[in-house]
Amino acid sequence: MFRRIFFILLLIPVTIYYSIRMLRVDRESSTPEEYDYWGLAWGAAAVRLAGVRIEADMGEIDPKGHYVFIGNHQSNLDIPVLFTLLKGNRIRFVAKKSLFDIPIYGRALAHAGHISIDRDNRRAAMESLNAAVDTARSGISPLIFPEGTRNTELDDLMDFKIGGMILALKCGLPVVPFVMTGTGKIMPKGAKVIDNRHVIRFKALPVIDPAKYTIKDREAFKDDLREMMRTAYRELLAKDA
Repeated sequence: MFRRIFFILLLIPVTIYYSIRMLRVDRESSTPEEYDYWGLAWGAAAVRLAGVRIEADMGEIDPKGHYVFIGNHQSNLDIPVLFTLLKGNRIRFVAKKSLFDIPIYGRALAHAGHISIDRDNRRAAMESLNAAVDTARSGISPLIFPEGTRNTELDDLMDFKIGGMILALKCGLPVVPFVMTGTGKIMPKGAKVIDNRHVIRFKALPVIDPAKYTIKDREAFKDDLREMMRTAYRELLAKDA
């Protein structure tokens, strides 16, 4: 029980510390390793503090590969876990604009190259998608949560937003779908303590060739992707039944 409360008490100061360190990195002169370091260090620290167990099937993922990652989202714990599992892939999260308005933390997100999407402004959202494509071409691997928010109904995936599909297809990179379970039980939305007795399970699905779909096929891509991920998600849930 102490660890469960301890994690929540320390998460905010730890996040502020790593955010400040990230803000001190010179983006122009730093190496990729230096630029990525503080985000990865924060993720590793948060996972250690939480004391969680992770079982990961990384599938065909090249540990240094350049991809678009698309996965389900249940918890704020997803972020540090994914930093830990995909530490060599230079991931950056596609996140709602309001997160970037949080003092210190939001500035650090922007400074680190994470991608802000304003869902309430269609024109601004499209500009953000185009900027994200440019970011991806610089060697960054965008990570998209197509459900758009944390899912609180853990027995199924939510509907997917089309914007994430457009971004994935515009990048022209191999797409890695993945599913996770456990984080929504350990640290559900609004939780004041964590329950780290549950196992976090991660499964990477087969890599999708971006040439298989065009922008015009985005609805078909969304439907095919969701069905593939739902099947894999249910298989993971069955392991905890």
